[in-house]
Amino acid sequence: MAITSTPALFISILLSLVLISSAQSCSKYTFPGNQAFNSCIDLPFLQANLHWNYIPSTRTVHIAYRANQTSTGWIAWAINPNGAGMVGSQALVAFHNSNGSLTAYPTPITSYTTSMRPGALSFHVSNISATYADNQMSIFAVLGPLQNGTAVNHVWQAGNSVINDIPSSHATTGPNIQSMGTLNFFSG
Repeated sequence: MAITSTPALFISILLSLVLISSAQSCSKYTFPGNQAFNSCIDLPFLQANLHWNYIPSTRTVHIAYRANQTSTGWIAWAINPNGAGMVGSQALVAFHNSNGSLTAYPTPITSYTTSMRPGALSFHVSNISATYADNQMSIFAVLGPLQNGTAVNHVWQAGNSVINDIPSSHATTGPNIQSMGTLNFFSG
């Protein structure tokens, strides 16, 4: 019969508590500046969450996409109005640029080799901004009016580097190619 040492047991319990607290649900998250969102979803890949408020009278949605990321990486969230997957997506991207400031802008994804440079989307985007704290990057924006209703195909991504103020390619295996789904802003 093996005897477990008290320090090993203490370390195991402490590690378990840290892991549980780091997996905090989106519904428990509090944004700085008193920003509040009525709905959220814990996305199944890339340690990310999407928060939103849908305004039926204007068919607009105020979103906050947040994901774990280092200060040298980038994050992106997108709606694909015409299909599933990356190509055709209308994306919002955020990263620290070469002068150290946080940058966020819209970019259409037209092919698998797309350079994520700023560009116009197929729907209106306003109030785009980003924050970075505690190894989490967040993108905020108001989208719409949405022409195709409240049910959307969406994708989300993260990459590890930015070159010449343009996000570089993300991994093409594992969670990076699984990070897509459908979402209904009205019903959740």
